[in-house]
Amino acid sequence: MPRISGVATEDAGLVLRLMYRFARRRFRAVPEPMAVTAHHRKLLTATVLHELAVTRASKVLPANVRELAVYRTAQQVGCSWCVDFGTMLQRLGGLDIERLRQIDDYASSPAYTTPERLAIAYADAMTTSPSSVTDEQVAELRAEFGDAGVIELTYHVALENQRARFNSALGITDQGFTSGAACRVPVAPDEIRAAG
Repeated sequence: MPRISGVATEDAGLVLRLMYRFARRRFRAVPEPMAVTAHHRKLLTATVLHELAVTRASKVLPANVRELAVYRTAQQVGCSWCVDFGTMLQRLGGLDIERLRQIDDYASSPAYTTPERLAIAYADAMTTSPSSVTDEQVAELRAEFGDAGVIELTYHVALENQRARFNSALGITDQGFTSGAACRVPVAPDEIRAAG
């Protein structure tokens, strides 16, 4: 249970109800961080617009590389919501989620390619406090992904650190996206029927 409950559908205004409907169509549930952030309408709007813009702009890195780095960041911060949601996004994106079980052994596991290993190691280095990124590490990444690819990777790892720390601080935990039981955000009965 989050430290601040999300705004229930029946308590939402028209714009928030539309946002909830869009989220429900896309993810089959309203993401709990969205419902919690709804207490601050302007920050919710900024967050939604930012996430949409980042998704549209992120076309340099292969999706598997980007998503593995984001997943690893969430895992390292300890955000169970982000791990749950990230697993669902990878599955919906057609990526192999079975290999996520081996991510702690990414450096030696044959389930990961060299570019994936570089990205996961970078996510680890960026997520430690203080950051332990080295010049050599960035040079390897530049050789593999180019400058734009390194910027995209860095941006996504930094963004996931922000998301994961926000969720952890507010006690937002896994919502069941991986299991298919994702619907803890209160919704009106007529919307449950419409979503299903």
